[in-house]
Amino acid sequence: MRRFVTALCLTLLTAGPAFAASCGNDSSGFNAWKKEFARDAQAAGVKSRGIDALMGSSYSNGTIKADRSQKGVKYSFDKFVKIRLGSLDGFAATARKRKARNANFYASLEKRYGVPAGIIIAIHGMETAYGKFMWPKNAPTVVSSILTVTYDCRRSAFFKPHAIAALKMVDRGMLSANQKGAYHGELGHTQFLPGNAMRYGVDGNGDGRVDFYNEADALASTANFLRQKGWKPGKGYQQGEPNYRVLNEWNAATVYQQAIAASAIRIDR
Repeated sequence: MRRFVTALCLTLLTAGPAFAASCGNDSSGFNAWKKEFARDAQAAGVKSRGIDALMGSSYSNGTIKADRSQKGVKYSFDKFVKIRLGSLDGFAATARKRKARNANFYASLEKRYGVPAGIIIAIHGMETAYGKFMWPKNAPTVVSSILTVTYDCRRSAFFKPHAIAALKMVDRGMLSANQKGAYHGELGHTQFLPGNAMRYGVDGNGDGRVDFYNEADALASTANFLRQKGWKPGKGYQQGEPNYRVLNEWNAATVYQQAIAASAIRIDR
């Protein structure tokens, strides 16, 4: 999820003036850039709380280190499963216990969005070990991390809509300016980037707000994301079946898609 974002999200959030703030390759220009970016943010509709969060953000060296050391997923399926899940059967056994403890909730998600429990639980477990690891040690805030990669010259245009979205989330009370997240601004139980959080976020627990650090909201939003990306209720999700292609919308790594499908079928049996 964290690496693959749709053009729809980019189109939604980049309406307005073209990217104006100048990028940089180290921390030296970050504070000056924030002042420039504030004008872009205000033109895109960011209000005072979001601007305050922008101006209070810090350059994240950890984010830059993580971004520049990415090598992609090159493992075989078996090695990926061993590293990420331990084993398919062990992972599925733990997941089935989670499903049994909250069966009505998962059934309600499937009824509303058509996405079976196994898929949602598999994603939750693979992304953050069911919420245990939503950010790394010494993590930056979501705002600081997403602004850092937006400022960095490598992919400024890609991350700009997510930076704007994060600031709007602060404005709307969906995100604290001090909330920690992963190194590229991924947030919550299933690691949504802010642009996708804004577009696909739904209230899963009925409290009138969307909070990706609330498990019910995050999982309902995950189901909504998949449905909006073309998930067909009642259809299969193994390779060659109609819903397998939708897993590519979540993560473009083939082994990741295979692991979701292989573990989910074991969870749902």
